[in-house]
Amino acid sequence: MDEQRKYMIQIIENQIPVETYRMLRSASGLSEKTTEAAERGLKNSLYSILIEQEDLPIGMGRIIGDGGCFCQVVDICVLPEHQGNGIGKVIMEHIITYIEKLPESCYVSLIADGDAYRLYEKFGFKDTLPRSRGMGLKV
Repeated sequence: MDEQRKYMIQIIENQIPVETYRMLRSASGLSEKTTEAAERGLKNSLYSILIEQEDLPIGMGRIIGDGGCFCQVVDICVLPEHQGNGIGKVIMEHIITYIEKLPESCYVSLIADGDAYRLYEKFGFKDTLPRSRGMGLKV
């Protein structure tokens, strides 16, 4: 693939189909979600972004929460064969644009898997330890 075609992408906001969501999570190494879970979760998203290249989904991200006091950045993923091409950065730029419209006191969090923290640090996210520690149930 030549350099110019590699970066021709389509950005789709607030329209991630359930099966696309499930495929992107699984193919990117995130935990699988049932159809029921995906339907509920996507319907309750505050914001979502889907990245397509030549009408094929290659990455996504979402924001969940109450939109006022607390929000969480979730489902940031890019198919392995498209990683390293700036797609994660495009996703995060759109996520941050949405976050900037939230109330100033809204607490925005995320859980960074592996080396993903490096991307999130570029957008101002910081480790919360030792002040607070992320925890999970059913992990």
